[in-house]
Amino acid sequence: MNVRKCHDHVITRAVAVAGCAALVLSVSGTAAQAQPRDPGRQTLGATDGWGAHGTGTTGGARADAEHVYTVTTWEEFRAALKDGGSAPRIIKVKGMIDAVSAGCDAFAAEGYDFQKYLAAYDPAVWGHDKPVSGEQEELRAASAAEQDRSIKAAVPANTTIVGVGRDAGIRGGSLQIKGVDNVIVRNLTVEAPIDCFPQWDPTDDNGTGAWNSEYDGVVVYGSTHVWIDHNTLTDGRYPDSALPTYFGKVYQQHDGLLDVVRGADYVTVSWNSFKDHDKTMLIGNSDSAAADDAGKLKVTLHHNRFEGIVERAPRVRFGQVDSYNNHFVIAKGQKWGYVYGIGKDSRLVAEHNAFTLAQGFSPAKILKKWSEAPLTAANNYVNGELTDLIAVHNAQIPSETLQSGAGWQPVLRTKVDSPKAVPGIVGSRAGAGRIC
Repeated sequence: MNVRKCHDHVITRAVAVAGCAALVLSVSGTAAQAQPRDPGRQTLGATDGWGAHGTGTTGGARADAEHVYTVTTWEEFRAALKDGGSAPRIIKVKGMIDAVSAGCDAFAAEGYDFQKYLAAYDPAVWGHDKPVSGEQEELRAASAAEQDRSIKAAVPANTTIVGVGRDAGIRGGSLQIKGVDNVIVRNLTVEAPIDCFPQWDPTDDNGTGAWNSEYDGVVVYGSTHVWIDHNTLTDGRYPDSALPTYFGKVYQQHDGLLDVVRGADYVTVSWNSFKDHDKTMLIGNSDSAAADDAGKLKVTLHHNRFEGIVERAPRVRFGQVDSYNNHFVIAKGQKWGYVYGIGKDSRLVAEHNAFTLAQGFSPAKILKKWSEAPLTAANNYVNGELTDLIAVHNAQIPSETLQSGAGWQPVLRTKVDSPKAVPGIVGSRAGAGRIC
């Protein structure tokens, strides 16, 4: 196996960041417990969000020397994930590794031709009343299946994945944290995978058609005790603004940056930077998933920075979601739909957050009602001013009246900062390369 295994003393190095203490402290009650200097050995603090509930989240912190890996390619990374059975592991990503280094053509099935695909399914030829079928659709599906096999990486239980230094990350890969317990992902720049072979659906989008894409940067699917910390998740080199248009619709090649779905539970998302993306984060991906999701999807989001996002930051179904001390930046000229999507049977608590809205954007759009579900929204500041998000929404959008009072109060929180200070704190410390 082409993976370099190293003893901890060889590959451990402290990441010095301005404003961070040399030693990380995990606070539990009134006692402070020193954490190791190696970010791969650090664990989630005992009160740090829903991920700390019950057994807590330690990832691969207990890995022995034989299960510590340093990887520099996508192939090495996937090999390290598979090696060692169920033993705790630490995978250190060095530099930027690329899951699609050979380009999209490497996945294409013989005979697939995008120009032929466009010609076959042009609405002027195919219409809008039936799904696409035939040779080119079959070849597109075969190409998509090959990409799926190549860019997804299944993350096992008891694993820590951590970037080394300031410039580590993953391009074009999809981390699948599926059906496992106890996973940590830290200090990576994750460039959202592009779908090389989106499918045209003539019947979608109220009968006018739409391009549908697959692949999220990180998926937490049916997993428990997950900590996503100090990462930068972004469209990177492939912003939606650069995507072409076919059949009058954007050739959408992105899905989500981070989705938490299908019975996932006890997740903490902290100190990340979410940048330049449309459908940013789903917590619960279907109104019909009550059998999997009811009573689960408990997620904490704190000290994250959302900039250049269009919607779903997050959109919530079913879950008890605690969102505090986050900073949301909506810039002049960008496309924007909403921040928080209030979905079926959700119980969102959004407190002590900061919102910076460019002129012309209304704070009434911060909340978006999809289904009847009460929420708590307290002590939030918009452009430096205390703002009752529910009241301003209801006053300006009376057709979508929201109800106040989520019915629960979060207790698993680290230090809650003043929302007035959040833009500065989060701006200087959130994202990859700034881990303490």
